[in-house]
Amino acid sequence: MKQIKKADEPASLLTHRKKSHANYDNYPEKDDLRDSLVKEQGYICCYCMQRIVPDAEKMKIEHRQPQTKYPELQLDYQNLLASCKGNDGGPKHLPRHCDTNKGDQEITIDPVDKLKNCERVIKYRRNGRIYSDDPVINHELNDILNLNTQTLVNCREAIRVQIIKELTNIRGKKSAWTSSDIKAKIQQYENKINGKYRPFCQVVIYFLKKRIGEN
Repeated sequence: MKQIKKADEPASLLTHRKKSHANYDNYPEKDDLRDSLVKEQGYICCYCMQRIVPDAEKMKIEHRQPQTKYPELQLDYQNLLASCKGNDGGPKHLPRHCDTNKGDQEITIDPVDKLKNCERVIKYRRNGRIYSDDPVINHELNDILNLNTQTLVNCREAIRVQIIKELTNIRGKKSAWTSSDIKAKIQQYENKINGKYRPFCQVVIYFLKKRIGEN
């Protein structure tokens, strides 16, 4: 999970919120909202960090605090995120994850919170599993967001292996990696390319920072 720096909300959402009887369902310009959310997140899912695009068929507008329990936040831009489909509508034998599995359940982890940066409390094992030392957050990652579904675990493990190969190709062997090589690679994954983060970017950042003692 990567921290999200919220940008300005779309003008259409601000205008709609000022109308009497305004709610999320009768907001007609959701394409504006999709575009804004996906762009500010660098085209990755707010929870699993898979690639997403601003298409209603390929992503979801997520209310971190669910509409059913917090109707007053249904048009609050700070509460709105862009999530992948999480296998919504996919084969029944494949597990749901992210917003699709979360539904109306509440979570404390918040990728938008500036004070409680989610990147500081989320960790990754070498086998691709995501976890937290905080038992509440660990429960949310595993049971509510279902971020340890095998497909996601495999993707995270694959990106770690890929980075090992890339850095090993530079120096010939893993033991020869230099601090400058690692920091340069971290910077690549911290920055957007043409407005887009690399999928699962925070996995790479965590792994490499741990390598140089910054995690």
